[in-house]
Amino acid sequence: MDIQNFQRIGSISNAHVGRDFEFVAKGYFQKQGMMLEANYSVSLGAWKEKKKRQFDLGSLEPPVLVECKSHRWTSSDNIPSAKITVWNESMYYFHLAPPEYRKALFVLCDYSKKRGLSLAEYYKRNYFHLIPVGVEILEYDEKLGIVRTI
Repeated sequence: MDIQNFQRIGSISNAHVGRDFEFVAKGYFQKQGMMLEANYSVSLGAWKEKKKRQFDLGSLEPPVLVECKSHRWTSSDNIPSAKITVWNESMYYFHLAPPEYRKALFVLCDYSKKRGLSLAEYYKRNYFHLIPVGVEILEYDEKLGIVRTI
């Protein structure tokens, strides 16, 4: 039986990669004067019924919700379809979240030579219709240590 290992090369586990990336995002927002909590809960729903949902980072003052994704193109430089689905899910949660919150998808910059664009640029170009008004896509370049808005 051939079992594929989708763990990030050089990491202890994908959970560790995610936590480390959330720490980077938290530091970025802290430099902007925002002290965000990990696993920040907010009630959301499509209608009258609401349910608590945890966002990776958030705060009430100021009202901010952040989802962090350190996804990359596949090892063969193809589209990571399952990961794109996760980004779409985040967009749906942002859509359902209270309107007073600033909403940001904080993603890792991963560039595709084959396509000539980053994963975030690809996402915005192809899934623009699923990104709610006001949601920011912030791309972190780990080599340069900078964040840019896509």
